[in-house]
Amino acid sequence: MEKAADKTIITVVGKDTVGIIARVCTYLAENRINVLDISQTIVQGYFNMMMIVDMNASVQPFGDCSKDLERLGEEIGVSIKCQREEIFRKMHRI
Repeated sequence: MEKAADKTIITVVGKDTVGIIARVCTYLAENRINVLDISQTIVQGYFNMMMIVDMNASVQPFGDCSKDLERLGEEIGVSIKCQREEIFRKMHRI
C-alpha cells in the first residue's frame, strides 16, 4: 500500500533571472521529490513561486533538502524556504 503524500510547501522569491524554475526543478527531480502543484508570477522584475511537493519518495530527509535548497537559492540569488504543509497550515490559519 502506498503511503499518503508527505507534502511540503516551497517558496522561491527574488529578482527574476533565467533558469530559476529549471534549477529548482532539477534539484527536486534528482532527489525524487514530486511537484504536485506550482504557481509563479513575476511582478515588476521580482519572481515569486510557490510549490506544493510530495517528499514521500525523497532520497534525503526534509532537513537536508531544506538546507540544500537554501544554498541553491543563495547560488542563484533568490530566497528558497521549505515548510511542512501541516506547519504551514497551522501558521496561516485565520
